[in-house]
Amino acid sequence: MDTVTVKQRQQAAWAAGDYAAVGTRLLLTAELLCEAVDLRAGERVLDVACGNGNASLAAARRFCQVVGVDYVPALLERARRRADAEGLDATFQEGDAEALPFPDASFDAVLSTCGAMFAPDQEQTAAELLRVCRPGGRIGMVNWTPDSYVAELFRAIGRQVPPPAGLRPPAQWGDEGRLRELFGPAVGITAPRREFLWRYPSAAHQAEFFATFYGPVTRTLAALDEERAAALKAEMVEIAERYNVAGDGTLVLRMDYLEAVIRKPADR
Repeated sequence: MDTVTVKQRQQAAWAAGDYAAVGTRLLLTAELLCEAVDLRAGERVLDVACGNGNASLAAARRFCQVVGVDYVPALLERARRRADAEGLDATFQEGDAEALPFPDASFDAVLSTCGAMFAPDQEQTAAELLRVCRPGGRIGMVNWTPDSYVAELFRAIGRQVPPPAGLRPPAQWGDEGRLRELFGPAVGITAPRREFLWRYPSAAHQAEFFATFYGPVTRTLAALDEERAAALKAEMVEIAERYNVAGDGTLVLRMDYLEAVIRKPADR
């Protein structure tokens, strides 16, 4: 697997559409993650693959010293604008989850909400999260589970545009057993399964919303002919209805995720 090419394609996908429109509606998961990690004022916090800054701003609300990194400049700019609008102190810079531009043990807590899980080299990404976390520090992650709506969506995308051979599904990060493989036996892991309810006017509206704003969907649809694009949209509606817990004609989309807190040993 050529991870450089994969990463370039991923970067282009996440830059397509406008992920900020999607990420803004996932804010609650970042706030809950900061509580799970038990952030304290003054702690040094890194938000990896920060997107438009949900976890960064949640940590800044708790008076932490925050840096957010992402490889999509447009998303970093949106994060800066949000911080300015809310009067929050956070720094944002370009960075790759597989090669974080910081010395060892730079942060008390390292966060990632539905971000680092998409890096192509899972082992390298986990090693980097551990490396920049100080001994005794915490890594907090929101990761979609293998049986979640998002995992089903990416399987549908993969049937239209197959992923590169050897690329592990991102939703493996949403399995506690896989986290233990990635981070090793020395760490302590708490990883309860959570649900986030995402509310839309209808499943059809949600499919169009993702077609417009969610980069992986936007880019996939652009690569398909009209018939296959229509088929993917129809499958997206069907998947959304499968996870719909509303009974009134609207969409209340059940989003299953793992809220993982990984504790690095104090002597490592």
